[in-house]
Amino acid sequence: MADEEIIEKMNRLGVRPTAVRIMVGRLLLTADHPLSGLEIEQVLDTVDRSTITRSLSLFTEKGIVHVIDDGSGAAKYEWCDSHDDSDSDRHIHFHCVNCGRTFCLHSNPIPDIPLPEGFLAESANFTIAGKCDKCTSHFSKV
Repeated sequence: MADEEIIEKMNRLGVRPTAVRIMVGRLLLTADHPLSGLEIEQVLDTVDRSTITRSLSLFTEKGIVHVIDDGSGAAKYEWCDSHDDSDSDRHIHFHCVNCGRTFCLHSNPIPDIPLPEGFLAESANFTIAGKCDKCTSHFSKV
């Protein structure tokens, strides 16, 4: 089912669904957290780095993925869940400063911020940094 969803979204957004693009899409769609380019390369170790980078760039441009700047210095990529190609699935992220993972907080949308007249927002990034539940439970046991 995932491949059909990926191919449908690519076709709808004008992206040719090549084998590599489908593999990158499948990995992002099924991941339980946003992935960095390096993490994607490590999983898809038979795919050339530049091909992955070009796919991620195209996916970003077409709105297939979100790019998250979690403060770690490496962009993270997440499959865009919206079906109407809007920003309806914009949500807050949590970056664990201990283990380095970034988590999606889907139930917490990024709030609409009123901007001054003439200002036009093109993107929004809202990341909370701290320690995740696994890391805080580890420290409480020590």
